[in-house]
Amino acid sequence: MTDPSIGSLRVNGATLHYEVRGQGPFLLLIPGGTGGAASFDGIIDDMAAEYTVATYDPRGMSRSPLDDPEAEQRVAEHADDAFRILELLSPGTPARVFGASSGAIAALHLLTVHPERVERLVAHEPPVVEVLPDSSEHRALIARVQETFRTQGLMPAMAAFAAGLTKDGATTEPQAEIKLPPQAAARAEQTMAGLPYFIGRIVPGFMSYTPDVHRLETLSDRLVLAGGQDSRGALPYRPAAFLAEHLGTELLHFPGGHTGMTTHPTEFGESLRKALRA
Repeated sequence: MTDPSIGSLRVNGATLHYEVRGQGPFLLLIPGGTGGAASFDGIIDDMAAEYTVATYDPRGMSRSPLDDPEAEQRVAEHADDAFRILELLSPGTPARVFGASSGAIAALHLLTVHPERVERLVAHEPPVVEVLPDSSEHRALIARVQETFRTQGLMPAMAAFAAGLTKDGATTEPQAEIKLPPQAAARAEQTMAGLPYFIGRIVPGFMSYTPDVHRLETLSDRLVLAGGQDSRGALPYRPAAFLAEHLGTELLHFPGGHTGMTTHPTEFGESLRKALRA
């Protein structure tokens, strides 16, 4: 993997670690979950062959410390962080943006608030469950996860959260073991370290977010919604499918499931490049 140019950016309440690679049109990658910039390790070189690629650790994750470690997390603030990165690294020029999972939620807000900065957005499985007809059930899930985290700790809360994300009516069956690329396996420790923050702050702050659907309707020509080929029916997939249908746009399918970028990096990167060009 090519060595990035590394920097830090002071934003309201945090210091962001960012990385830049490659040359060409500007592309901002917004990570989800707990992986931070490292979650793009499997695709970054391929993307940097075509683009100037910037990514970063979202506030509170990995190398982007919060001024107040107990601060509540809001989608609007995370989207503003992405805007500040764009203002620093791609001033005056609209950029291509890719967001994954919670990063896709921040990216949707960025598009609605600063459309002049976004030429094209590919949002992969943003779990904006408030758009769904059964959103009350998912509110109850989030409350249940938070209560479990408070009373029983991290791993029982993670189990409750994972169960709530499965396909409707699905039973948990043993899956064939997926051999992760070495870089992905090496990130496991970082992922575990970020889980308490993710479950305690990101999940409640982001999954209660309601996107401005009317605003997205006016911007649908620059929004690409995507889901995992293996995610159909699972909770993170459903909002992307719902929004695509509502906006009258095609839902693109990427290889793998919610974490297809990790499990199928080469094929995922190829699909992303196609989606960004179209």
